[in-house]
Amino acid sequence: MSFQVTLQPSGHVFSAAADQTLLDAALDAGVNVPYGCRNGACGACKGKVTSGQVDHGHYQENALPADQRAAGVALFCCAKAQSDLSIECKEVAGAGQIAAKILPCRVQKLERLAPDIIALHLQLPANERLQFLAGQFIEFILKDGKRRAYSIANAPHADALLEVHIRRVPGGLFTEQVFNTMKEKDILRFEGPHGSFTLREDSAKPIILLAGGTGFAPVKSIVEHVIHNKIERPIAIYWGSRDRAGLYMDALPRQWAAAHPHIRYVPVLSEPSASDAWEGRTGLVHQAVLDDFPDAPGAMKDVQVYACGAPVMIDAARRDFAARGLPAEEFFADAFTFAPPGQ
Repeated sequence: MSFQVTLQPSGHVFSAAADQTLLDAALDAGVNVPYGCRNGACGACKGKVTSGQVDHGHYQENALPADQRAAGVALFCCAKAQSDLSIECKEVAGAGQIAAKILPCRVQKLERLAPDIIALHLQLPANERLQFLAGQFIEFILKDGKRRAYSIANAPHADALLEVHIRRVPGGLFTEQVFNTMKEKDILRFEGPHGSFTLREDSAKPIILLAGGTGFAPVKSIVEHVIHNKIERPIAIYWGSRDRAGLYMDALPRQWAAAHPHIRYVPVLSEPSASDAWEGRTGLVHQAVLDDFPDAPGAMKDVQVYACGAPVMIDAARRDFAARGLPAEEFFADAFTFAPPGQ
């Protein structure tokens, strides 16, 4: 059995199964409401039930005092619908509406994706979850106070673990630790979420996702979010690398494209070796995008571009796409830079 939930003041309507929390139902429907711990401990998901009945579930008394509950307040991470509902809660409409916080995390898994790339899978404390938007990043806080930023590679709905992709930088203060001394169960600290490199869901324009190297991480988050929320805007993923090993999760976007007709995947190698036995596209990845559009001033006026990678790629894409008619306000970028060794 499921019930209809109307969220005010936005007027959004979604369905909630009887065994599903209101928070999970909202997120599954693509409705972003605030949350923190997801287990009734922090009160970040608090809202008001203005009509209908809920089962409040299990929660900590300090998160929902008796007087608030009597006034119709509920914790949406615990409450389940028992009838059609009308509820009141502010929605998270943009990246700036999620407050960054500092959290500890445990290294759950170190996954070698390529000789020079590791995926860190991070477990947060039992009473904490990180709310973020697809495409945002976190900053690891090192012991000396220095910070290193990495994009979140998993989608917001799959937040039991956080996933980041780390490329080894010779002499890098943090990356050498990751590749040489870090172990599972090590404790790290980070602050997040940060960044405005997020999908503009109020647009219906076709999407071009342009990634260089580990710039694939936020692209992965965005695409998994799109698939989960059944967003069917046409998507073209262009992923560039020097060699085949740099396309370290190549099978995944191929699976997306095979399973979803509105998703297209174009891998591009700039310097494939003979051992790569590469028969695909070659050259600069942003040039591959240009090659797929007519060489005319307005050819890209009706698309959105999300580009993530090295600054030289970002700058070239911004310049050359604008020459093909891409409006400046439809180009969104996240440039990956590396701190010099020891800094």
